[in-house]
Formats: sequence, C-alpha cells, structure tokens
Amino acid sequence: MGTFERYLSLWVVLCIVAGIALGQAIPKVFAAIAAAEVARVNLVVAALVWLMIIPMLLKIDFAALGSVRQHWKGVGVTLFVNWAVKPFSMAALGTMFLGWLFAPLLPAGEIQSYIAGLILLAAAPCTAMVFVWSNLCEGEPTYTLSQVALNDLLMVFLFAPLVALLLGVASVTVPWDTLLLSVVLYIVVPVIAAQIVRRALLASGGQPALDRILRRLGPASLVALLATLILLFGFQGEQIVAQPLVIALIAVPILIQVYFNAGIAYWLSRRLGVAWCVAAPAALIGASNFFELAVAAAISLFGLKSGAALATVVGVLVEVPVMLSVVAIVKRTRFWYEGAPA
Repeated sequence: MGTFERYLSLWVVLCIVAGIALGQAIPKVFAAIAAAEVARVNLVVAALVWLMIIPMLLKIDFAALGSVRQHWKGVGVTLFVNWAVKPFSMAALGTMFLGWLFAPLLPAGEIQSYIAGLILLAAAPCTAMVFVWSNLCEGEPTYTLSQVALNDLLMVFLFAPLVALLLGVASVTVPWDTLLLSVVLYIVVPVIAAQIVRRALLASGGQPALDRILRRLGPASLVALLATLILLFGFQGEQIVAQPLVIALIAVPILIQVYFNAGIAYWLSRRLGVAWCVAAPAALIGASNFFELAVAAAISLFGLKSGAALATVVGVLVEVPVMLSVVAIVKRTRFWYEGAPA
C-alpha cells in the first residue's frame, strides 16, 4: 500500500470537513450538482462511482466466473448476514439506543423517524462501494462481483417486504426506478465498459498493457472516492452542523452493527473453512450498506428534512471511515484466520 493509501483515513476526514465547509460557503453550486439527477440518482456521483469501481472490474476475467462455485460457502455466509441478521439487528439496536437509552437527548417527535432511517440503511446491502473495499483488502474479484450481482437481484424482491415488516406498516412505497437505475448505473454499465477496455488492452498489448492501466487508475479510483465524500457532505452539511449531538447519537448503533455483522461474517467464514480472499470481502459486503438507495428511499417515504433522511446520511458519514477500519482489521488478522481453527 502506497503513502497515499496508507493515510486514506486522514484524507477521508479532511474531505468530510471540506464538504461541509464548501456546502455552507457555496450552496448554489452544490444545489446545482444535486439537481443533476434521474429518479433521485445523482449523475455526478454516478460518474465518480464508475471511476471508483472500473479499476476493480478491469481485473475480472468472466471466463473464470464458473470458479465462483467453489466459493458457495462464502456466498451463503454473506446472504445470511445481509438478509437474516443485519436488518433485524439494526432494528433492535436502533430501538434500544435511540428509542430507550438516548431518548431523553433526542427530539421526541423524531425518534421513530430516526429508527426508520436506520432500518432503511440496513435493509439495502452494499453494491458499488464494496468493489473499493474488496480491492483494498485484496479480495477475490470474481466472488465480489457475483455476490454483489446476487444482492442486487434479491433487493428487487426483498427490500420492500423487509422494510414493511420492520417498519410495521401494511405497504411501503419503494423507489423502484431508483433501485433499478442504480443497478444499471453502478453495475451493468461499468461492467460492460470495463470488459470492452480489458479486451481492447489485452488484444493490443497483452497483460503488461492492462497492468500499466491498472497502476495509473488506482490513484484515480481513490481520488474519486474522496470527491464523492465532498459532494455527499456538501449536500447535507447544513443538517449536520445544526444537529451535532443528534448525529453522534445516531452513529452509535450504526457503528455497533457494522462491526457486529462484519465479525459474524468473518467468524462464520473461518468456521466453514472459507478462503481468506473470500472471507475478507464477505465480511465487508455483510457489513456495508447501499446508502444511495437508503437515502433515496428515506426522502421518498419521509421527506428531505425528515429524521429518517438524516439518519441515512449519518450512515454515509460513518460508512467510509468504519469500512476502512474493517479493511485494516481483516488484513491484520489474516495470520489468525489462516491459522489452525480454534
């Protein structure tokens, strides 16, 4: 890992601060960028996400996708954590912390809305950003791609009923256009573009040409991640500055559930004999969230200024630093993971 990557957590913090400051200083610019969207998917952010994940996708040889069958245990672990553990653990943690322990410190009328935002966050497994986390921990790329694609498919069928169950309502209006467009923007288009570029490079210069491009795109991918952070926090800077205590309190159950779910996925993978290169991204996929969909759903269901929308933005605030810490943990514990089972 180079010097830039080694201090990525510092750059993340600086970009969060810069985003909030710029959002306050030049709100019209951020308003114009925020308005560039289709079905609540911001096109500028989508372009940055492409730049983040295309270097990862360039490594994919689809001829080798058949080998993912040997990783079925890792797929099973992640599906179990994503759909049977994470949404329910978040609902329990949100109710315990926001609805009980922290209730005297929060606006009474917004508590249920905050909990609803946390549930929306946990019910949407990560898609695009997980390619970045998997790349940083040297995860198995074919496993990562297949697992993300499977989660995208399951979200079409499970997101609405799961949210309805946990929110305790008869029906929930899910932004289907946002979900489907996000899948196209963050998965289909980048995969096709990456494969076209990969084949052209291999045809013209072979593996050395592909390796040169990957070395050049690596830093660009991280810069795109940081630019995305500046935009996201520029959009929500006013809310964050106005309610710092609320932000900190909402972050507590999010932090706990991320480490809890990542730990379950990592431990189960080890118990089942899953290779570390699969277990590492399995833990990351199990713990991270599709915050673009969560934010859009919260705004659609509860409104732009709602507690639910604010809670999903806190998820974005927590997501990058905490996922970087999970990357560091799985890399530093590889010796333990690959040792003799306890």
